[in-house]
Amino acid sequence: MQDIADALDISRVTVSKVFNNQSGVSDSLRELVLEKARELGYAKVPYQMVEQHKQNQRTISLIVSRPDSAFFWTNIIHRMAQELSNFNMNLMYTYVPSVYNKSFTLPSILLNSQVDGIVVLNIYDAQILGMINELSLPKVFLDTVPSLPNHQLNGDLILIEGFRTVYEITETLIRSGHKNIGFLGDINYAQTNLERYKGYCTCMEKNDLTINPGHCLTGSIDIFSYSRDLNIFLDSLVSWPSAFVCVSDYVAHFVKTYMDQHPERLPHPVVLTGFDNASEYTNVFGHIITANVPTGLLGKRLALQLVFRTEHPEAPRELTFISPTIIR
Repeated sequence: MQDIADALDISRVTVSKVFNNQSGVSDSLRELVLEKARELGYAKVPYQMVEQHKQNQRTISLIVSRPDSAFFWTNIIHRMAQELSNFNMNLMYTYVPSVYNKSFTLPSILLNSQVDGIVVLNIYDAQILGMINELSLPKVFLDTVPSLPNHQLNGDLILIEGFRTVYEITETLIRSGHKNIGFLGDINYAQTNLERYKGYCTCMEKNDLTINPGHCLTGSIDIFSYSRDLNIFLDSLVSWPSAFVCVSDYVAHFVKTYMDQHPERLPHPVVLTGFDNASEYTNVFGHIITANVPTGLLGKRLALQLVFRTEHPEAPRELTFISPTIIR
């Protein structure tokens, strides 16, 4: 018992209370003690307590369409799994395709009461989101699509704040002397993308600057061919802005690659900005103005929101904004 107490930095009395099923210990700490006991090979945990622990375990489905994608997402997922484990919840991947097709049906595990809650991550197909939205399970969404408004969601929604952040990024460019500023990013892909575009537009308007539609790519971009679609757009430019506000570092790194490969296309230097502060895009990381999204905190916030939703299913639905910090 002293080994367990030392490992968790708690008193031996607390460990004793857990093993003797006495009051005065929170459920979360009780679970930590039992977990540490099993980890250390402690053989005297009463059998009924072990069985009760197993019975109390809950499974959370993490619905994703790209489980092998960017570090940005894996950092969120890893922190979420850590936090949920403190509440005796297991995080399980549930894959769905990126794009809906007529043969698609939701995985059976979501339909037969085998999970206790759902976290929806990096899914931006309106039909698939609509099918998930109809499930009666407790749900937390990270982002959604513009065609599925917040008030229609049957779950809580967490958004990375984009309107004010991109407004300030655009304003930084204007204060540096830029007047001809373009915008790159599919604004129908995600609610966050649309909010970032609105921030850009509002800042340009407030500063009495005209938006040149020829310098903006805001229509649909195939998620599997970003490089191709951006290259086609950049090839078509007859004039260039002095800066591009990119909806993400992902977009910015494609643009930077194009500019490096085709310097003869640039009549003058072009400044790029991004969003996410994603270290994997090394050609822009640390070189552009961007917004640093706290992925660890975001993962923790998603986990805690789902815990709340499972414990208070009738509470009013919540919309939460996570504010990033601008890195100049």
